[in-house]
Amino acid sequence: MTMAKRRRVGTVGLAAAAILLATAFTGHAREPRETTPAAADHQATQRAVDAAVVGGVPGIAIEARDANGVWKSAAGVGNTSTGAPRGKNDRFRVGGITNTFVATVLLQMEAENKLRLDDTVDRYLPGLVTGNGNDGRAITVRQLLNHTSGLFDFFADPAYGQTYLMGDGYLQHRYDVVTPEQRVRVGLAHPPLFTPGARHSYSNTNDVLAALVLQKVAGRPYETEVRKRIIEPLGLTETSNPGNSVRLPQPSSRGYSKLFAAQPDRIDDVTEVSGSQSWGGGDIISSVGDLNRFYGALMRGRLLPPQQLTAMKTTVDNPDFPGSSYGLGIERLTMGCGTTLWYHDGGAVGWLSLAAFTEDGRHQLTFNYNSNWGAEHIFPILNAEYCDTPAG
Repeated sequence: MTMAKRRRVGTVGLAAAAILLATAFTGHAREPRETTPAAADHQATQRAVDAAVVGGVPGIAIEARDANGVWKSAAGVGNTSTGAPRGKNDRFRVGGITNTFVATVLLQMEAENKLRLDDTVDRYLPGLVTGNGNDGRAITVRQLLNHTSGLFDFFADPAYGQTYLMGDGYLQHRYDVVTPEQRVRVGLAHPPLFTPGARHSYSNTNDVLAALVLQKVAGRPYETEVRKRIIEPLGLTETSNPGNSVRLPQPSSRGYSKLFAAQPDRIDDVTEVSGSQSWGGGDIISSVGDLNRFYGALMRGRLLPPQQLTAMKTTVDNPDFPGSSYGLGIERLTMGCGTTLWYHDGGAVGWLSLAAFTEDGRHQLTFNYNSNWGAEHIFPILNAEYCDTPAG
């Protein structure tokens, strides 16, 4: 997975979240759990989820869909103050999984001849990407989506991180409204990492620009376009964009983070934050069930014509994670057991999510932590579902 150097706290890569925000949480295991009776082929997955909770993740919501039907479970706590259990139908901030929604809409627009993937960013956002060696005339929409633009990730800017992602800065500024242009300008204050197209390097600056391109082509808010093209047609009633709201729709659990590196045992409730701070690249709120429905429909060709779905699945190597490669809003991973999965991970301050699915879209797994630590438990859950079980 793109879990190594990719995203800083916020819309973070999963390993990056563990490295930057936390040592492993060492509190007591949380036992409360609600679960649909587990079919035999998901027992290993349930054990892996339970092990993650014993290992310190506050709570996990999870759903798998395969030839045998739908299996859904929740383990641990959703509120550490009250002890309320994690809910299997919880809404949560999906983080970078938002990118798949944006890429899908842009590919739909390409199929409608409203844009071309190899058009330059400057064609749609004239004069925005400039300065310090950055040039929107040399970067294409495709390069935004597969993260080969070379643009600096604004999450990696120290001042931005200290203000909006960590420590007292996060606590003081979590309710600030931040525009997408403000975040892009932070990235453009740095020179590019490499010549556009030279290689892959994940940058949240790309995500925001892709959403701005979508909005410019549509002539209406990006949120409206996602709703009309994906959320409403698929009946994703648990999926929404927050706008500037700071709250989660119900039902939901609390989100937790370790904001202070010097205080590794300190845990803060970070549930509330302005949705504007992750607009376009990490703002969508959803559930495990809705995300499985979305990715199942996507991979089965319900949202994109064959040509555009092929483009989405055309990948570039990810040098940060051997065995993984990045397409247009989705990623490919070959597991140690030989199983090939498509997936996208998503992180936000207080949340980690992963959606993984087979190429035919018939076996899907989505799970969410209400914390952004515990990345070491991600692969055991994936292995349990796709390598240690006969599910098809």
